[in-house]
Amino acid sequence: MGASKKVPIPGSFLYDPALLEGLDWTSVNNLLSPSITNTEPGEQWLLVRPLQLEDYDKGFLQLLSQLTAVGNVNRMTFERQYWAMQKSGGYYVTVIEDTRNRRIIGAASLITEYKFIHEGGLRARLEDVVVNNTYRGKQLGKLIVLTVTLLAKKLGCYKMTLDCKDTLIVFYKSLGYKLEPGNANSMVIRYDATPS
Repeated sequence: MGASKKVPIPGSFLYDPALLEGLDWTSVNNLLSPSITNTEPGEQWLLVRPLQLEDYDKGFLQLLSQLTAVGNVNRMTFERQYWAMQKSGGYYVTVIEDTRNRRIIGAASLITEYKFIHEGGLRARLEDVVVNNTYRGKQLGKLIVLTVTLLAKKLGCYKMTLDCKDTLIVFYKSLGYKLEPGNANSMVIRYDATPS
């Protein structure tokens, strides 16, 4: 028998949306003014939720291109990556949708990994944080970062790390992130062409 192909299910999510329910916003409500949460994002037309297959048509990749080079990702490649992420677990790509025009306007990725250290703990990384340039000034950057930060805490992660440009250090510090003494540098070996 051949491998069966996954049939896209309209409305399916990368991860269970129930995980976004009951996040502890009281622990960070002093960081937002006015106060907003993933369930009360400040405008009725904003929706915070897990990534869906349909987001390919809602401008998800165009949004990511405001952050970095995306390259040529056709629908088949997008769906392959989506199903691989869903199957392996540990990928919590979270988006903000403008429901008026059905466009993805914000996103952040929480990636978890199992460790032997910290009593077999779970570590989290924050990646690919972006808000559409035309929606700035609504605290959406803070909203998406705090949503996945609180999700990592709810999942039981012992820490969440991120790499950012020097110009964003102040932003992440305002949300409770700290430079780790003696470990504040990020190093890399790249196997692909360096993005322009």
